[in-house]
Formats: sequence, structure tokens, C-alpha cells
Amino acid sequence: MWEPHVGYPDPAVQVLHPSFERYRIVLAAVERLATGFRFTEGPVWFGDHRCLLFSDIPNNRIMRWDEQSAAVSVFRSPSNFANGNARDREGRLVSCEHGMRRVTRTEHNGSITVLADSYEGKPLNSPNDVVVKSDGTIWFTDPAFGISSDYEGNRAEPELPTYLYRLDTRSGRLSVAADDLLSPNGLAFSPDEKRLYVVQSRATPYRNIVVYDVVDDGSRLNHQRALIDCGPGIPDGLRCDEDGNLWCGWGMGDPELDGVMVFSPQGERIGRIRLPERCANLCFGGRHRNRLFMSGSQSLYSLYVNTRGAL
Repeated sequence: MWEPHVGYPDPAVQVLHPSFERYRIVLAAVERLATGFRFTEGPVWFGDHRCLLFSDIPNNRIMRWDEQSAAVSVFRSPSNFANGNARDREGRLVSCEHGMRRVTRTEHNGSITVLADSYEGKPLNSPNDVVVKSDGTIWFTDPAFGISSDYEGNRAEPELPTYLYRLDTRSGRLSVAADDLLSPNGLAFSPDEKRLYVVQSRATPYRNIVVYDVVDDGSRLNHQRALIDCGPGIPDGLRCDEDGNLWCGWGMGDPELDGVMVFSPQGERIGRIRLPERCANLCFGGRHRNRLFMSGSQSLYSLYVNTRGAL
């Protein structure tokens, strides 16, 4: 049974390198905001509504947590087993759906637009995580996790490799941004969008986090290299703060590693947030983007930190 730590500082927030000390707020503790889900993912902050949306994948729904009342409600059910979520530059929800094997956009009037569901005439595998670049392009990963069973989608055989895609929303053109990844998962741009970080979930001997240079007009990736060898750790979703540090959901292997791992832009492990369950994904939100929301296996957590999420 999880219990909040009543004293300060919270020992769940661990400084692994002196550079992380500045990001820890001594009078802030990990909070459990809600529990009772099956597997949460894809948190995304809607500041104009003061709410967080997040996926509860096996229950086939997207949930809504309200900042003012702390109430939790169902935003969409069924959600087509939605996983990763993001917000585009016009404030619309962009979702990766395992069930329909597609990426969709929820318009301001509530209607749903299908952005991508196939490549070269073949259905996508199961779009997993998504980010929207400042130019409006949508980048998403497409491993086969959501079609490997009927638990997080509908079981099927993959017909495409596990690509990382770029969608130009102006032209509607879907292109392969990277074809050299083994089951890409979470992804995030650096604050200046000159680098793209991607979790590679089937790298051997250990999972790793790779980084690409974003070149030309920002539409092409170059020079893939491994930034972080995760060892026995299992990374998932990740986000950058304003200083370029990587905050990564972590766990499901060794329980002692469950939570969030924080890395410098150079890949050095600098901090950790210990949780009683795996953290699959996270995002920054709140009025100043200084509240870290963490989607755990069955629960939603938050922690105020002394940095802001990258725009």
C-alpha cells in the first residue's frame, strides 16, 4: 500500500549528481492523484482547461484529471485503445490508437480526423508515442506492441517494419524519418529541436536511448548514435525540460528501478524519482509547466520540480 511521505524532503526524490540538486524542491513531495487503472500512458496537459488527459489502455478509454477539483472522469470511451497523446500547435489532441492502428486528431468541435493509418498501402502496426514539432509536423513511433495480444489492442500480424514516421500536416505526406530502429517507443525533441531522442525497446544486449541530429529544414534525421545504455532498466516515455535534461519513465524489470530517471543532455544519470510502480510516460504541466505528471502502471502521480518543461 502506497503512503505519501509526510516529511520533507521526500526521499523518493533522489539526487544522483550534484547538478540535479537545483531541480529538486525540498518542500515538494510525490503525490498520488488517482489509482485503480489497468495501465496508464500518454499524459498530456491542457492548460486552458486546467486538466490532464491520459490513456488507460486496456480499459479502452482516455481519462481526464481536473486540477481544480481533483476529480477524475472518463474523457473518451471507447478510445480505440489509445496510447500516446500530444497537443498540436492549435491546441488539438493528437492520439496514437492501437485498436484502429492509426493516428488521429480531435478537432475543436469534438470530431475526429484520421491523420495516418497506413504506409505504402499497408496498415500501420500500432502507433505508440507522438510529439508535435513547432512547425506543426507530427512525429510518431510505430512498434508492434499493441497488436501482439488482445489486451492493449487487437492481435494481428505486423505488415510493416517498426519505423519512426514524420507527418507533414500541410501536405498530408507521411514519410519514414528513421528505418534503423528496433521497436522505437518514447520520443522527444530537445528544447531547440536540433536533436531528437528515441527509446529503442528492442536494442541488444540492453534497451537504449538514441539521439539524432535534426538537419536540413528540420525535416530529416541524421547521425544516429546511442546516448544512454539502459542496462537492466526499462525506459518508455520521455520529455525534455527547458535545460535539455531528459526525464524518462522507467521500470518493470527490477522494482528498485521503478519510477523516473533523469539524465543530462550528455546522457549522464543525475536524478531519480522513486515510485512504487513502473512509470510508463510523463509530461510537464500546471500553470508554469513545473509540475511533472507521471503515469504509472495503475496510478497517476505528480511532483513539483524547479524547472519547466520544454515547449
